[in-house]
Amino acid sequence: MVGVMTLDAMGAQALDYLPCRYGNSKLLFRGPRRDLSEPYIAFLGANETYGKFIETPFVAMLEEDLSMTCANFGCLNAGVDVFLHDPFVPDATAKARLTVLQVPCAQNLSNRFYTVHPRRNDRFVSATKMLQAIYPDVDFAKFHFNKHMLGALKQMSEERFWLVEQELRQAWIARMRTLMERISGKVVLTWISARAPNDLDRIDVEPMHVTGEMLELVRPHATEYVEVKLSPEALENPLNGMIYSQMDAPAAQEMLGLKAHREISQTLGPVLKRMVH
Repeated sequence: MVGVMTLDAMGAQALDYLPCRYGNSKLLFRGPRRDLSEPYIAFLGANETYGKFIETPFVAMLEEDLSMTCANFGCLNAGVDVFLHDPFVPDATAKARLTVLQVPCAQNLSNRFYTVHPRRNDRFVSATKMLQAIYPDVDFAKFHFNKHMLGALKQMSEERFWLVEQELRQAWIARMRTLMERISGKVVLTWISARAPNDLDRIDVEPMHVTGEMLELVRPHATEYVEVKLSPEALENPLNGMIYSQMDAPAAQEMLGLKAHREISQTLGPVLKRMVH
């Protein structure tokens, strides 16, 4: 898959992701649009699967390596909700040879304490009366993103934040089980992170607020589990090989670089090859 470079308003190079829709979905997926009448592997995930700022993300690398269509259904800042509520996803995964599901973070989903935008799951919409009761001293109107809101709540009171974190974890487990049960074919649950699942000291590293204990409770619903704990070499100099405008430089710094995508592809490749051939 080859990206197309365009010029933004500042004259810097940016990447054209050729965004496209499938079926009755309201989501914009990364293009070019794939032919789903041929055998294919479906990939569900967030920024890493989408391949933000990467011309050839790991999904495209795997397509070349496996000689099979790899449909990138990654969505920027996606949580569980975006795939669980999309009408196209169940049909797309049912027709796929198998589905690779990237482990999503736990903060970008609606729960008993707050609601998120149905498609842009990283966007904070509103706090429920339950959360307002726990944090009566907080003006929730000033928050636009879940990450910012949760960080502020934790800094204000770790004791009260424990209640929020427990709710996120319980909601994530229930929602992930439901999503995986709706995928009728084979599911390869894939952990992609700079940390190990049990590294609770780095719980603020993506996928945020997800622990090894949570994974163990959803793993039985997957056909295979692949853990990609990225090496220090894969994480160094992430901007090398990226295509981004000067305006996007701070955001690019937060994304996985080309080396990381190669490592993900190399780890997933043998597993997928065994499962589809």
